[in-house]
Amino acid sequence: MRLKDKVAIITGSARGIGKATAEKFLKEGAKVVVCDVNLEQVNETVAELKALGEVDGIKVDVTNREDVDNLVKFAVERFGRLDVMVNNAGITADNTLLKLTEAEWDRVINVNLKGVFNCGQAAAAVMTSQGSGVILNASSVVGIYGNFGQTNYAATKWGVIGMTKTWSKELGKKGIRVNAVAPGFIMTPMTEKMPEKVLDMMKEKASVKRLGYPEDIANAYAFLASDEASFITGTVLSVDGGVVM
Repeated sequence: MRLKDKVAIITGSARGIGKATAEKFLKEGAKVVVCDVNLEQVNETVAELKALGEVDGIKVDVTNREDVDNLVKFAVERFGRLDVMVNNAGITADNTLLKLTEAEWDRVINVNLKGVFNCGQAAAAVMTSQGSGVILNASSVVGIYGNFGQTNYAATKWGVIGMTKTWSKELGKKGIRVNAVAPGFIMTPMTEKMPEKVLDMMKEKASVKRLGYPEDIANAYAFLASDEASFITGTVLSVDGGVVM
């Protein structure tokens, strides 16, 4: 098992990509803290995943620094250390530039950018004292290429890449690796509600002519969290099926 006895926090892990990542990490031997803003969903996910290994959960708003500090404290008290922080939590509030509201801008910036900063900083403090750790950030192909109607989302995902590369330079000498994953179009509860015509268009943009699955992203996170990736830091791994934006 590639992650045997490693302790991981996965934000936004009550469903979708985060939940698939929690499941993958548990199967690889990790001890996992599931966290999300919806406590009921957190509890349901923890109950579902308990058969796979050591897992616990906590309600967290990543935009709230006190919540984030409590999250890291919870993980360390529960499992004794923190080896991996997966900054998966993220939201969208799409609109074209001329229609985008300040509230839509602020909401996405707060979760997708400030949330990653909060969790990354809190995790790095613990990992520095340990002399080891891995921070994995969720970017997006939208953060690399841009996308119609996603000024706020693209800005955050590009910003995540900037933080990833900066942190890798700052934290490498402290034994901490930092990488990002840039998913393409992935089948999640959000995309499942989209019209068939839109889904077909998304499939056509990918070289492999299909949408990705949460497990595709979970597999990438598991590799980057493992010792197999011990010489990889500051990189952005696109998991997008060869999408052409």
